[in-house]
Amino acid sequence: MFILDAASELAIDVMTVRTEAGLLDLMGAAAARLGCDYFALSHHVDFLLSPRQGIRVHNYPDSWARRFDEQRLGPSDPIHRASQRTSAAFLWQEAPRWTPVRAGDDLVLGEARRHGIRDGLTIPSHVPGEAHGSVSFAWHRGGPTVRDLPFAGMFGPFAFEAARQIAGPVPEANRPRLTDRQRDIVIWAARGKSDWAIGQILALRPGTVVEHLRNARGRYDAPSRTVLAIRALWDGTISFTDIAGR
Repeated sequence: MFILDAASELAIDVMTVRTEAGLLDLMGAAAARLGCDYFALSHHVDFLLSPRQGIRVHNYPDSWARRFDEQRLGPSDPIHRASQRTSAAFLWQEAPRWTPVRAGDDLVLGEARRHGIRDGLTIPSHVPGEAHGSVSFAWHRGGPTVRDLPFAGMFGPFAFEAARQIAGPVPEANRPRLTDRQRDIVIWAARGKSDWAIGQILALRPGTVVEHLRNARGRYDAPSRTVLAIRALWDGTISFTDIAGR
């Protein structure tokens, strides 16, 4: 009961916070209550491509944040992938319950460990019309247990909403924008369709499809259609549901 009372008190405090400094203090207080070293509240977007496209508040080592961005590890991060498949707080060790293990997962997690981030838990945040996001708490030594999940699950959503209110509307000018036709073509390309097949589906000449994809890649500074699809997923322009065709 004490644990939930503490989470409730912090959640009430974070509901009324009005500055990023105040939010950082409350995130730090939550981390201290959990006995962990780090916290990160973030939209899952490419911050190098569009630094003002999303929200990010954290105390992770600068070296890790820089590495994460420069190597664009977000799309391959197994914790991010798992957070898109559940709405409840989860331990990192349980991520394989929601997302299949991939060959590159150990590389991402190993890189995090080299920067002192060894274990943690994450609270997903899903807001319709926005990119996915999450609140995470991480340990340099030791790690969380299932007993930490109710506390984190109560505090995390209110913290993320507080960050959204503090940040205010994100300027659209800083976000790459695709036309409706470009977006349709990117979705079909992400489904593995060739330029010819996309043209048949959308009643376009293959050359027109090529031109639309070239322009879309330019807007995202993407060297290939695969990278284009990843970056469009990363900032929420298209979704996994779009690609799955559901």
